[in-house]
Amino acid sequence: MTPTQPPRSELIETLSAISFLRGLDDSILEEVADAALWRIYRPGAPVFWEGEQSAGLYYLCTGWLKVVKSSLDGREQVLRFLGPGETFNEVGVLADRPNPATAIALEEATLWLIERAALRRLFLAHPDVALRVLENMADRVTGLVQLVADLSLHSVEVRLARFLLEQAEGDEVVRRRWNTQSELAARLGTVPDVLSRALRTLSEAGLISVDRQRIQILDPAALGQRAQLAL
Repeated sequence: MTPTQPPRSELIETLSAISFLRGLDDSILEEVADAALWRIYRPGAPVFWEGEQSAGLYYLCTGWLKVVKSSLDGREQVLRFLGPGETFNEVGVLADRPNPATAIALEEATLWLIERAALRRLFLAHPDVALRVLENMADRVTGLVQLVADLSLHSVEVRLARFLLEQAEGDEVVRRRWNTQSELAARLGTVPDVLSRALRTLSEAGLISVDRQRIQILDPAALGQRAQLAL
């Protein structure tokens, strides 16, 4: 069943909850809503390609996406996983540059695309909104710096332990249908065989328990030591 477009009133309520739009008058939010386009993407469909001119800012309503960089031989490095309620592609709004990466739907996804021209008008009229967007971008840059450091300075086992601790809800990481060994390996900058060995090492040490639906963290303190974190 194809998801239906939410009513305009729901979109305005959604916009008012976005961090950098919070506190704006309804009349301003209505103007932003007028420039929003509803989009639906099937699993595996690209939301945008690296190198394309940016269309605007995206708000993900339902589903999950991945943002990736690809090599000429087809190997992927996942930069981010995106879930419901997240905005992305701020750089495409603030800078007149092509998309720096590719975004792909991991499952059926619905989102709002807010056109670039409307947001730039908003930023000119309300510079404080642009500053909030820059703060969001600074957080993303910090995350990318951490990713580069992890890839260059830490083993796959350390990166895996850190990822599990960061993604855990309670003491488990739920494995969505799309979260295969290949996807997780791409996120950690490795290949499935090496990832499988790292999972087996942590499992045999009694730190985690792995099945198709979830990864259970059995000893958070010891896993933190493997992740080289001070818990």
